[in-house]
Amino acid sequence: MKLIRNILLCLWAACIALAGQAQAGEDFITLASTTSTQASGFFDYYLPLFQRRTGIEVRVVAVGTGQALKIGENGDADVLLVHDRIGELQFIRQGYGIDRREVMYNDFVVVGPEKDAARIDKMKNAVTALQKIAGSGASFISRGDDSGTNRLERRLWREAGIDPADAQGTWYKEAGAGMGAVLNMTAASGDAYTISDRATWLAFQNKADLVLLVQGDPRLFNQYSLMLVNPEKHPHVKKQQALLFMDWMTSTQGQQAIAGFQMAGQTLFKPNARKQ
Repeated sequence: MKLIRNILLCLWAACIALAGQAQAGEDFITLASTTSTQASGFFDYYLPLFQRRTGIEVRVVAVGTGQALKIGENGDADVLLVHDRIGELQFIRQGYGIDRREVMYNDFVVVGPEKDAARIDKMKNAVTALQKIAGSGASFISRGDDSGTNRLERRLWREAGIDPADAQGTWYKEAGAGMGAVLNMTAASGDAYTISDRATWLAFQNKADLVLLVQGDPRLFNQYSLMLVNPEKHPHVKKQQALLFMDWMTSTQGQQAIAGFQMAGQTLFKPNARKQ
């Protein structure tokens, strides 16, 4: 009888341990975010800080902003961190997301070959720079993936009065790829230009003869914002854990951690969360 009791106690303890492991394994949220936050190394630095504080793992799906918004619409993420204000506000108006919070920013830059056939070096007007690239016959490689970067680029072409679709396959090429891949293609071409977020540009190691040519235009401002996927549309959304993450990113400690992410002495993302 004593042996049976001991066996039952061991089985009970094993069941409790397995249940605890299963519960711990489910203590995660899914974050749909951009390739820029992933490729820059930001998440490798930042997310472990949150997990050590809360025990909650953040699993990242890194895609373009347009695709991240689609993932949110389908309820396949708990929270989004993206960078296209127009698309974000539409996402909220349509009822797919709530509680939008601006959290950090950097900027976009135009990069191209050091020889600079379009003669845009040190220009402050990104629209004029694109007009000169188009007029020079030099190549431009677009992400073409409906990312926040791609959406910004399309707005600049419209302002420049140029429809790059007319030049598709000639001087204008759509990669349908993330920022790192596009920078690799631009570097390999030897004569092409592209638009990059600054964080990915700074983290990019294969620059070859690519240089930063255009920066400082207010139109190149790049705001990143958090949104909770609406739990009323998707009841399986892990609202409480997601809100803990959002509260952490917008807290004093979380904002200081954002500012602490640097490369070559430069802060890649600048915190700007308002008091919630």
